[in-house]
Amino acid sequence: MATVQLADVRDWDFPRGVASAALMVGYAGEHGVSPARMLRGTGLTDRALADPNAQIDARTELAVIRNLVRALGGALPDLGVAVGRRYRITTFGIFGFACVSSPTLGEAIAFALRYLELSFTFCIPVTRWEGGEYVAYVHAERVPADVRRFLVERDVLAMHQVMTDLLGHPPALLRAEFDYPEPDYADRLSDIIGVRPRFGRSRNVLVMDPASLDRPLPQANEHTWAMCLAQCRELVHRRRARTGIAAEVRGRLVPRGGADGFAAPPGIDSVARDLNMSTRTLRRRLVDAGTSYRALLDEVRHTLAEEMLSATPLSVSDIAIRLGYAEASTFIYAFRRWTGGTPSAYRRDRAGVAG
Repeated sequence: MATVQLADVRDWDFPRGVASAALMVGYAGEHGVSPARMLRGTGLTDRALADPNAQIDARTELAVIRNLVRALGGALPDLGVAVGRRYRITTFGIFGFACVSSPTLGEAIAFALRYLELSFTFCIPVTRWEGGEYVAYVHAERVPADVRRFLVERDVLAMHQVMTDLLGHPPALLRAEFDYPEPDYADRLSDIIGVRPRFGRSRNVLVMDPASLDRPLPQANEHTWAMCLAQCRELVHRRRARTGIAAEVRGRLVPRGGADGFAAPPGIDSVARDLNMSTRTLRRRLVDAGTSYRALLDEVRHTLAEEMLSATPLSVSDIAIRLGYAEASTFIYAFRRWTGGTPSAYRRDRAGVAG
């Protein structure tokens, strides 16, 4: 049976950093297009582009992409190829460092698919084994038609360049297929990826040499890899908590009076009604966002528990009741799972720090 690896995301509309937008603005500047023109209609500023911690939604980057294609697409038909080759492993920050330090190319790819939302892709790769070959289907169905070819080429060439950085040489591709007619620059594309693509096919496909997946990466480092994985998990957690349906649910789980609120968190049925959707739809949307009602409720309870233990004289039993637990023992068990210690020990430690 074929083994399929699906990205944790179902589409490209997830928050991201600004490095990709900055890269495209820089490329456009080299071809005479001003930053003001590239940022028109985006709400972005030069200062925001220079902030490594700034975060934007995918639609903001899409606006930058449209400005780039309008400005240069006519003069540079292979714009997607040229821009895609500018993406290096260092463009991706901690996500890139995790890939570099992975033990093998196969494990780097598995990591990248799991944490795809830390990338800048709009095309969603799905990989599977077929007849002894490692096949990557590059899905672009949800990408707007006016920039679809640009983004297919940009994202495929960016993936190729990143794998080249990881290996120290271009990856071995056995086949490549694209779902658009053969362009005038097909020879250049062939020279870059090492195989002659087939054009006008039904899907966008890359087929890799399976032997390359098990080869150790030159900069593999188990300690660095573990550290990067932990940081990537935390970054994904923070992004998901602040955006989209997860943020809407979290907002309804936090008592309106903050830690002083007396009402226990509402159940999922109540939250769904408040969001004007069925419970089943809410569960599905949370799964699509990579989380669940129970996980979000746990996060909110954890945050409020620490706040109440640090800033109020409430007893552990009172805190348990305010967080919606029937018994203090259930709360203590949950708190130990979150922190590794008891609520009383946490309160003593915080008091010691304050003193």
